[in-house]
Amino acid sequence: MGRSRYLHAVHPGPAGGLDPEAPEALLECLVGVSERIGRPAVLVAMDDLSAIAVARIAPMLNGRFRIPHQPDGLPARVADKAELSRLCARWDIPHPETVIPASGAEAAEAAWRLGLPVVAKWSRPWLLPPGGGLRSTTLVHTAAEARRLYERTAEAGSRLLLQRFLPAGTDTDWFFHGAFARGGHPLLAGSGRKELSWPVRTGLTAVGRWLPDPAVEEAGLRLAERLGYQGILDLDFRRDEKGCFRLVDFNPRPGAQFRLFTDAGGLDVVQAMYLDLTGQRVPEPAGGPGRVFVAENYALLASLRGRRLPRRSPARLPLPSPSAPEDAGAGQERAAGGRPGPVRVAPQAEPGRVEAAWFAADDPMPFLAMLAAFLGRGAGKGVRALRGVPAHGRRTARAVVRAPRQRARDLTPPTAPAEPDELVTR
Repeated sequence: MGRSRYLHAVHPGPAGGLDPEAPEALLECLVGVSERIGRPAVLVAMDDLSAIAVARIAPMLNGRFRIPHQPDGLPARVADKAELSRLCARWDIPHPETVIPASGAEAAEAAWRLGLPVVAKWSRPWLLPPGGGLRSTTLVHTAAEARRLYERTAEAGSRLLLQRFLPAGTDTDWFFHGAFARGGHPLLAGSGRKELSWPVRTGLTAVGRWLPDPAVEEAGLRLAERLGYQGILDLDFRRDEKGCFRLVDFNPRPGAQFRLFTDAGGLDVVQAMYLDLTGQRVPEPAGGPGRVFVAENYALLASLRGRRLPRRSPARLPLPSPSAPEDAGAGQERAAGGRPGPVRVAPQAEPGRVEAAWFAADDPMPFLAMLAAFLGRGAGKGVRALRGVPAHGRRTARAVVRAPRQRARDLTPPTAPAEPDELVTR
C-alpha cells in the first residue's frame, strides 16, 4: 500500500490494535482522521474485523464519513458462522449440513453422523485468543478430536460448528463479488471460479477467472436482497458431488481478488461503491467476463505442488448476450419475481486480460516456501533423471510466470482459434 501510486496519505490506526468488541479506540482514531481530512470521506472496510467494528460505530461517524448503511449489526451477523447457517436455512440458500453441538458427546456423535473427516469452525473467529493454537477452521478426522475441540469452547469465546466436508476438486470452488446500494440493489456483481489456491485446495485465490454462473449469481443476489445489504461483499461457494453450489463463507467486505471483477473502463466493486456513496452515477459495465486474476508468487507455489491448471468445462461457458431473446426472458422473470433484476455484467469474454498481483510484501513466507519448493523440485528431478523417469509439470510452472509478461507488453490474444484457458496454460 505504501508504494501505490493512488496513495495520498497514510493515517495510523488505533495504538492498541483493532478490537471489534470494544471499538471506542477505532472511533477516536477515525474522528481524528476526519478532522485532518477536513471533509466527509468514503470509508471502506477491507477486512472482517474492520467491517464489524465500523458498522457498530457508524451512527457516531455521521457527517464525517460516507459509510454503507448496514442495519442491525449486519456484518457481525453474516460473519458469525452459526448465524449464517440459520440465514441460509431460513431463505433456502444451499449450505453444507451443519450441527451446533451442545456438549462434547454431541460433538463426537455429530462427527460420526456427518461422516469423517468433518469441518470444525468457530462461530466468531475474531474472538479466538492469539497464540492459543486454535484455528478458525479445522479438518477433524476422529470423533475424539471433535470432542476435545468442543471442550475448548470457553477458550475460543464462541460456539463450535461441525459441517459436512465437501471435497475440493476441479471446478468446485467458486466465489461471488458484488457492490450493492440501499435495499440490496446491485451496482456491479459477478461470479468467478478459483482455479488455483494457496495453500492448495484450502487457501486464498492464486488463479481465478471471471465466469458467469446463473446458480452462483442467483444465490448471491437473493441473499443481498433479503438482507437489504448495502456495501461490498465476497461470498465463497463449493460445488458438491451432486453439482449443487453451497455457500461456505460470507465476507462483508471486498475479497482479496476483487480486482478480477473490473470492466473495460476500470470499474470495480470498490469504485462502484465510491460512486454510489458520493451521489454519482454508476456506469453500465462494459466487458469483463473471461478476465484472469493471478497472485503470481502463490500461483507459482500452487503449480509447483503439482496442481495443473484445470481446463474450462463446456458447461461453464459465458452466458448468452442480453440481447438474445432467451436471456431477455430470463431477466423479465427475475424482475417479475421481485428480485433486483439481471446481474449488471457484460458477457463478452476477454481471454487476453490478466490482473496480476504480488502479496509478498505483506507476507514474506511465500518466498521462503517458494525457495524450498524450487530446491525440493530440483532434487526430485535429479532423482527421476537417474531413474530414467521423464519429468512432468514444466508446462504449468512456465505458464504462470509468462502470463504477466503478456500483460506488461499489452499483447493481443492469438488470432488462431483457442480456448480462453490457453492464457494460463500455454
